[in-house]
Amino acid sequence: MPDFAQRDLLQAQRAALATALDPAGASDVDTPESRFFERFAMRRVGDDGLDAVLAEGEPPLSILFLWGRDCPNCELAKRQMLAAADRFVWPGVRWLHANVDDDPAIGTRFGLHGTPAFILFRGNLRLGRISPWPGADPFCDAIAQQIAALDSAPG
Repeated sequence: MPDFAQRDLLQAQRAALATALDPAGASDVDTPESRFFERFAMRRVGDDGLDAVLAEGEPPLSILFLWGRDCPNCELAKRQMLAAADRFVWPGVRWLHANVDDDPAIGTRFGLHGTPAFILFRGNLRLGRISPWPGADPFCDAIAQQIAALDSAPG
């Protein structure tokens, strides 16, 4: 059980995220969260359907964002992504997401020890993982390097 300082920090982070997503001040945390996923066109997946989604083949790179409820680091990542949203949209990149609290099998599948985690795929081939959240600049640099590597790969 988190102590009061952690609880207050989490509540403040949720309020900041809600304000960033809905400046009019929506009080429902679920609404801003769903708007976050819509902003980046993140498709929700589960462990049972992930392989079929990855097998669709296009686009060349998929990023699976694994997150959890009441995760301060997940909220930080979301806030930083929203603050520079255009930097997190790349041609040829598809965003997927899964809440590991709702689908613990997906967390087990990838050996998670914490969230957030970002798993990179080319088709069904797992290319790598970014975890913990490194910040906007290192994250965007890593994705740009992966895109360049895919662009220069034969076939």
